[in-house]
Amino acid sequence: MSGKAGIKQGFVVLFLFVFSIGRCQYIHSGKITFERRTNLEKRFNDPRMKRMINENNKIRTEGFQLIFNDTSSLFKAIPEEKSDEMSWMTTKNSYYQNLNSGKQMTILGLFGQNVYIYDSLPQRKWKITDSKRTISGYDCRKAIYQKNDSTRLYAWYTSALVPSVGPEGFCGLPGTILGLATEDGGIIYFAKKIELFVPKKEDIILEAGKNKTFSLNELRIKIEKDYGNTPWGKRMFDDLFRWL
Repeated sequence: MSGKAGIKQGFVVLFLFVFSIGRCQYIHSGKITFERRTNLEKRFNDPRMKRMINENNKIRTEGFQLIFNDTSSLFKAIPEEKSDEMSWMTTKNSYYQNLNSGKQMTILGLFGQNVYIYDSLPQRKWKITDSKRTISGYDCRKAIYQKNDSTRLYAWYTSALVPSVGPEGFCGLPGTILGLATEDGGIIYFAKKIELFVPKKEDIILEAGKNKTFSLNELRIKIEKDYGNTPWGKRMFDDLFRWL
């Protein structure tokens, strides 16, 4: 091997070594772009709603982003370039989490208006499994959350991204959630792009301003009181609290 060839090979080896070290480093901040796929046929059971859904529009795809650092995160929808007649059939909630204080600000879209919830970070009992998959180049492990007798959710998290955050305000796992799905596959989130940088503080904030805020329990009681006696009210309640 000539001297030049040896030097060239040495640089290649050094580059690969540095790259592998960098890839193994734990990451504390950045932005994740999620794609959410909603199967409207699975989401709605009402015959009147089902008449609006067909093979061409039953899968609705939307974008969301999660900006995060060591102390906070902000999850919100990416504005659509143009809305369509089916856009109202899916929720587009926003979540701000302060990991230091253990508090969460949530903005829910309800009847065309924003409802503000300020409460503690949700406490969920996860079952971590041995099942693994790769999402956007990161090794992830599957965890299961049994919300109640009829609702089970699956999450795939990576410990390479340190903060315990995820889509729809999900947290509590030893790493960042890159995939989230309902058991029937009716709603599925997967990370499509991960950008590593240190975001500005003003890019990770969500405030209620002068708007009235509710605790989660206060909102639950109000909705049950105002709408709980109607069939559509119960469906709205179930859908609204799917992730809460």
